[in-house]
Amino acid sequence: MKIRVINPNTTASMTEKIGEAAKLIAAPGTQIIACNPASGPVSIESHFDEAVSAVGVIEQVMAGERDATDAYIIACFGDPGLLAARELTRAPVIGIAEAAFHLATMISTRFSVVTTLGRTGIIAEHLLQSYGFAHHCRRVRAAEIPVLDLEDDGGRALELIIDECLRAKKEDNIGSIVLGCGGMADLTEQISDAVGLPVVEGVTAAVKLAETLVSLRLGTSKFGDLDFPRPKAFTGQFSDFSSK
Repeated sequence: MKIRVINPNTTASMTEKIGEAAKLIAAPGTQIIACNPASGPVSIESHFDEAVSAVGVIEQVMAGERDATDAYIIACFGDPGLLAARELTRAPVIGIAEAAFHLATMISTRFSVVTTLGRTGIIAEHLLQSYGFAHHCRRVRAAEIPVLDLEDDGGRALELIIDECLRAKKEDNIGSIVLGCGGMADLTEQISDAVGLPVVEGVTAAVKLAETLVSLRLGTSKFGDLDFPRPKAFTGQFSDFSSK
């Protein structure tokens, strides 16, 4: 089984970290291909960043289709380009926010999300509504750290995330915590040990869900709105997207 894990930003060190977390949780025989676009934002912290990064996600799915990929994971908590990516393939495509929300509801009746910045917390709230999980989530919290601070080995970012998780445990009356950034993929065990609650991280959750869907032979439906896009010409810098 081959799973393509797409980091939608262009920071290679984060891609490597996400890939290592995915490989550690993957079943024997599952091949993890961690990748990121060549062009786009170095981190994703706004609607604008997400819109630009979605093009890179699409390009990576197109590349995966030429490489016999069995499933795709979009490793950014905004799930940028998720539905567009699903249109391009019969393989399962899973966003890490969607995956984390699903698993959190299976181990607790209420959870809180701890993410990086307050403004991206609003994006997470939109996803909770869109995916139908808003009534399970008590609160979306932000540690107020830039995404790229997670690449710093100094440990300050981890401290701030743990502090926010501890506040969530004390104040939110929850059973679990969802980590709201793909860059936190390597922090799950440390945070769970420090907080004393189950912690759900989206990259690893998505890997196990992808393996399950592939083993069940469940792929993206091509009946209705997720059918392949209608053939047409694209111009300018998107001319390579034109139907052959």
